[in-house]
Amino acid sequence: MSGTGGLGELLGGRRICICVGAGGVGKTTTAAAIGLELARRGQKVGLVTIDPARRLAGALGLDELGNEPRLVDPGRLSRRGVECTGELWAMMLDPKRTFDDLIGRLAPDERSRDEVLGNRIYRELSSAVAGSQEFTAIAKLYELDREADYDAIVLDTPPSRNALDFIQAPAHLTQFFEGRALRALLAPTSLASRLVGRSTGVMFGVVGRLTGVDLLGEVGGFFRALSGLLDGFAERADGVAGLLRDPGTGVILVSTAERRPVDESIAFARELDRAGMRLTGVVVNRMHLDPGDRADPETVRGELAVRLGERLAGRVAENLRDFQVLAGRDRAEAERLERELGGPPMVLVPGLGGEIREIAGLAQVGSCLFGAVSGDHG
Repeated sequence: MSGTGGLGELLGGRRICICVGAGGVGKTTTAAAIGLELARRGQKVGLVTIDPARRLAGALGLDELGNEPRLVDPGRLSRRGVECTGELWAMMLDPKRTFDDLIGRLAPDERSRDEVLGNRIYRELSSAVAGSQEFTAIAKLYELDREADYDAIVLDTPPSRNALDFIQAPAHLTQFFEGRALRALLAPTSLASRLVGRSTGVMFGVVGRLTGVDLLGEVGGFFRALSGLLDGFAERADGVAGLLRDPGTGVILVSTAERRPVDESIAFARELDRAGMRLTGVVVNRMHLDPGDRADPETVRGELAVRLGERLAGRVAENLRDFQVLAGRDRAEAERLERELGGPPMVLVPGLGGEIREIAGLAQVGSCLFGAVSGDHG
């Protein structure tokens, strides 16, 4: 397999790193380890996650993360053996709050903002409309890129079955806001008559009498309030889409050397390519890395038998044989991934024993990621 100088080489000169990949492959850990290693190297880093499992705070030794970046205490890092000459800021995205904040930024005045935020239809749509969470995540990234003074921003993303929605959300929202149907609804004449027919209007009237909610009025009020924000939304969506394709943005695909994650990674990379985005690199986690001098298990058993006894020496030889089988499987899958993707540089990270839940473990992963633990192994 081809090697690389590690992520330090691949991410050099890039301000944004977006980590994508299937669930359960260590993507959140990888993002956190990248952020920590960049901070160790003197950069001011913003680390953002939208992972619903909320593992990032625990991996950094924090009780919780909020919707705004929070400085990870350098003293806490130092006490755990990690010295940072830079700063690490971390946050856990709250999509609903971020969407509300975005409305506040785009509204022409306080009255317009309050009218949208107070509308029942908006409150439901902002939480439930497909793509809103993915868009707000990228919108937050856009905000940090434009308004914060970070040297680098590292973004964790949902598992790959949702990440395509995440990547495509700006385009989908632009299509929605520029759509003829929405523009027609926002035309100034006879809004109610266009929204509903006679029978539907009667139904809305019944709902109003039963619930006390003027549903038709709420719908009309929502669209009237939204009309003043359309241009701002479309402009923001275009800016977000441009950020994803900016040369300063790197996309790191994270996988493990197992068949299903490799299959998902191949499919995801192809979708990225069709969307006009290219991978900066690939991280393959939890590799069984064969050192290359493949010792014969029977020879090892014979050499150890005198010191350990036949039984224990036999168990060591059997473990070695099992490890070599796993290493061969991992190598074959990593080679298949490299072959199907057509050449993005790969960084291979060895299995470090269990899930990474604390800072020292993250630092160890970061050293592997940036220390070129990759290339030919056997």
